[in-house]
Amino acid sequence: MAPIRIHPDNPRLFEHRGRPLVLLTATEHYGAVLNRPFRFERYLRDAATNGMTLTRLFTLFRELQTPINPASTCKPSSPDYVAPFARTGPGFALDGEPRFDLDRDDAEFYERLHRFIGAAGDLGVVVEVVLLSNTYGDPVWRLNPLHADNSVNGLPPCPAPDYLSMRHPALFERQRAHVRRIVTETRRYDNVIYEICNEPGGHASASEGPAVSEVNDWLDALIQVVRAADHPGPRRHLIAGQDAFVDKPFLQTLDRSYDAMDYDVVNVHPLPATRLRGADYHLGAFMSKQLRLPAFRDMTLAACRESKPLNHDEDNVASQYRDPDGWTVHRKRAWVALLCGAHYDVIDFSIQPFLEEGTPDAQSHLRSWFRHLSTYVHGLDLIRGRPLPEALRSWPPGTVAVAFGTPGADYSFYVADAREYRGVRDLDDPSAESAPDETGPDETGPGEAGTPIGGALVLDLPEAPLAAGAFDPTTGSTAALAGLQGGPATRIELAPFRHDVVIRLTVGDDLP
Repeated sequence: MAPIRIHPDNPRLFEHRGRPLVLLTATEHYGAVLNRPFRFERYLRDAATNGMTLTRLFTLFRELQTPINPASTCKPSSPDYVAPFARTGPGFALDGEPRFDLDRDDAEFYERLHRFIGAAGDLGVVVEVVLLSNTYGDPVWRLNPLHADNSVNGLPPCPAPDYLSMRHPALFERQRAHVRRIVTETRRYDNVIYEICNEPGGHASASEGPAVSEVNDWLDALIQVVRAADHPGPRRHLIAGQDAFVDKPFLQTLDRSYDAMDYDVVNVHPLPATRLRGADYHLGAFMSKQLRLPAFRDMTLAACRESKPLNHDEDNVASQYRDPDGWTVHRKRAWVALLCGAHYDVIDFSIQPFLEEGTPDAQSHLRSWFRHLSTYVHGLDLIRGRPLPEALRSWPPGTVAVAFGTPGADYSFYVADAREYRGVRDLDDPSAESAPDETGPDETGPGEAGTPIGGALVLDLPEAPLAAGAFDPTTGSTAALAGLQGGPATRIELAPFRHDVVIRLTVGDDLP
């Protein structure tokens, strides 16, 4: 079958096996194949049961264990790290295990790779195959099989920043060979999207390491490697990614991803200092529990006007907080992303080796919440539907509202408490601030996030009778509301709610 593609009738949407598809997941941390003890069949079955349509998979990168995130599938212990290359020796790599022979495949890796993608395909889950990743610095770079001290193949030494460049021809040829090998092995599957590099970053000056322009040249060259190794024509797979960000001070821009790079899908990791078409958006600091819902909405709506789908890829704004507060932050951002025409991926760190379905708390909160969202969104007319900000005239103070639907027929209004939790990390750091947003000047909030909030929702609607219902994102249940007559400035009084509510209005006497 032809691989997943951009929907021919809606450039923000995907089509897979003849059906419209939105990408949504609370995924594990991408090491399902690399981490030997991880029983990924359990993970995939649970993901599909909970309406997840995407999973992300690293094929080489191994992450360093750190206090902020000591355990994830992408942080295997050295004996459990399954790499694409055979460990043959002689001698030992920097992790104490035998050195790799980069000219010899590891049979276990490719058996796991095919089993993972095949099982995901059987369940209808799309796999974003991540070919390479930023190495960030020496401690992580020293774990990489392509480090000079980790193989028997005589690669010359290379500083960690140079990994994302073509400065070292022997290393770059090894990267090209890895990319070709993975694409050649996986191009048979219809449920694969390729990402060139996770979090590519460069420097403002080449004296510190490869400049942003060098990293972008490296990305462009590897995109062409994928295109050459892939099937031509209509069986060509999608490529996702972003242009290189500036490392210090951090700035990620997206214009080049849309205008000048041969990406089909634009990935963005929601972070501060995200720039699109000259506008800067503070999308929340890493693992801070910041909500930043107005900026998140505004950036997503701006991206919806672009020519390629946007995926909020690896949203880590609150993933460290494996509790209802952190999961609620991501529920709100996921609803906003999807109803503003984008796609969404958050890491669920409750999923680990021997805990492949997450914790009971994660199941009853984050994972079930995403099932309700996936069911709701895939029940809409996605092909004709679009974000409808023009239908929103006003909404209750302290909230953010977004709208999606088919004009003249079906409207969904998501209203979320936009107040921040008190004590959120880094909100008082002036270097992390952007322009004031709708939460007001006290950006730590009054500590009332999640306490009841309500008010009037004023909408511009067609002058017709409307059926109405209130959908609860936490339970997946719908309560019928009294029908109303539409028209300009239609007013709906929202009873006090906690965190968020969805109002669905359809022209006629009955909800779908």
